[in-house]
Amino acid sequence: MVKLHAETPWSDDLPIREGKCQLDAVDLGPIWSIAPYRKAEKGVSAALSKALKLALPAPGKSISTGEATLLWSGREQYFLIGAHPPKLKAAVTDQSDAWCSVRLSGAAAIDVLARLCPLDADVLAEGDVARSLIGHMQAVIWRDGDAFNLMVFRGFARTLIHEMHGVMISLAAQDEIPQ
Repeated sequence: MVKLHAETPWSDDLPIREGKCQLDAVDLGPIWSIAPYRKAEKGVSAALSKALKLALPAPGKSISTGEATLLWSGREQYFLIGAHPPKLKAAVTDQSDAWCSVRLSGAAAIDVLARLCPLDADVLAEGDVARSLIGHMQAVIWRDGDAFNLMVFRGFARTLIHEMHGVMISLAAQDEIPQ
């Protein structure tokens, strides 16, 4: 019988440090998509609050308690990260193997995003969430302190690393040019 083993989408490609920026792999744990049924949003929020101490966040926001995070991920859609959901009046789907995440940090993080993303990441406050593009890839971006968590579909993991690393190298080289 064949024995399967899980592999990260990053292989040995991360972490990467270039200039004033670092890119690290993030293991988010379980990821669940939650889409409340019609007119059930308040009940879903109450059930999540009771079970996990997390209510559905407002559009563009996230809420965290301990190991669990609840992200707005689109109109009437949310991601529960790091915990298993209770029974809900919602379409609940395990997305754990569909997404991957990196953490972009350092003084040049906003400059890296500015070159790849049409979103003005500088206006994102702590806990803010946005759906946008990174290069040509759909992404979920959320601010975590001075860093950004970037989620893309797992199949784009290597492309994300390639794109981010290229910009990080370019910015580091520009920093070395004498003024």
